[in-house]
Amino acid sequence: YQDGLRELTFVRGFEVDELDRLLGLLQRVKRAAPDEDDLVTLLWEQDFINLRYQFVEFVPEGSTELETGESYGVERQVDMQAAKAPPEEEAPTPGIISMKEFDSTVYFLDEHELEFVRSALHAEYQENLPRNVLSVLFDLFERQSAEKVRSELVDIIGHLMLHFLAAGDYKAVAFLVRESRQACERAVDLDERQRDALLQVPERLGTPDVLGQLLQTIADSTTPPDTEELDALFEVLGGTAMETVLRWTVHLPVGPLRASLERAGTRLAATNVSELVRLLGLTDREVVIEAARRAGELRSPGAAPALGRLLGESDASIRLVAAQALAEIASPGALQQLERGVEDPDREVRIVSVRVLGSKGHRAALPKLEAQVRGNDIRGADLTEKMAYFEAYGALAGDTAISHLDATLNGRGLFGRREDAETRACAAMALGRIGSPPALEALRKASADKEIIVRNAVQKAVRGGRS
Repeated sequence: YQDGLRELTFVRGFEVDELDRLLGLLQRVKRAAPDEDDLVTLLWEQDFINLRYQFVEFVPEGSTELETGESYGVERQVDMQAAKAPPEEEAPTPGIISMKEFDSTVYFLDEHELEFVRSALHAEYQENLPRNVLSVLFDLFERQSAEKVRSELVDIIGHLMLHFLAAGDYKAVAFLVRESRQACERAVDLDERQRDALLQVPERLGTPDVLGQLLQTIADSTTPPDTEELDALFEVLGGTAMETVLRWTVHLPVGPLRASLERAGTRLAATNVSELVRLLGLTDREVVIEAARRAGELRSPGAAPALGRLLGESDASIRLVAAQALAEIASPGALQQLERGVEDPDREVRIVSVRVLGSKGHRAALPKLEAQVRGNDIRGADLTEKMAYFEAYGALAGDTAISHLDATLNGRGLFGRREDAETRACAAMALGRIGSPPALEALRKASADKEIIVRNAVQKAVRGGRS
């Protein structure tokens, strides 16, 4: 003790009647409040017979006698000077190892032994305990075919997943999900009911309620997990989680969580095309737009019919993203669906559709484009839209369109009236897209036109036609 020396003596018979009482006192003192009785008082109250306790005072310098404190049991005076004197060495007993032969300090270890201890401690602290526990549980599940054993293991694994989620150990959750699926393939004598019971554990992670709460918790966390952990967690999500992932992607601010969800959404869309097509038919606007973007990024031909149906939606933003996705896919089926965009009420949808149909050479769209170019509705459009229609028309119609384009560029109507300068410039660009000698001849006729916008368009078209 910091305030002195205590001497404690056990006499034969103590272990029979008084050991439990002493241990009880030690526990009581450990839990006691500071103002309660101390151990000395409690020992005195117990009146031990075979336990002796006393306080020993050191001999002051220059003193020859030793003062002792109160003693409980038989009093003994301790001669500290004698205690300090080294005992007489006894002759070693043959065949018995003495501890004196060993150094009692840590410094007797060699440097390589110390390094071994350090490396062993480091390896112990780096050990992944959750992974080891899960590995043991799944090994038991695979090898033990008893119904009761496997049911109990499934319950334990389910509780562990909730525990890991609450603790934020997302790598352990990812390992649990992967091993659950692999265990169903490796296990012997596994019936359908046992398989479904184990697979329900990871599938619960992808349900809207559980995954939504998890994402909310991560988003609200002051110390969010790093990107590696997030990617490990989202990598094991199944196709049923795609709807929740896409919905949350829209609402999250730019950051690691959103970036991980973006990658997860793209991966899920690539491996679950049927689920992606189903999401394109939902009424949730945000999910539909995100699903359409994923279909375009992945250039999935299987999503073209569903995207074509979106071109009939009343929401212009949905029609636009559907047109952009079809333009990215650009398969024959996607271009066929995109024909609907030529006459769409929204300007942006029309421009995207017309440009792609012209650049991809989709001649099936020529009748609709020709109707727009020869009609009066296009005259009221702005220059960008006019240019898109005329260039697409020239690219698809070829030499058959030269006569009409030449008349638009160089011809005069009743009373010598010409088309407006923007329309004539668009006709010049269309002739440049054709690029044949008759088309270039029609362009040269307008090389000295007094309208600067027309002259610039002609020069650009001629250079393009020659290249």
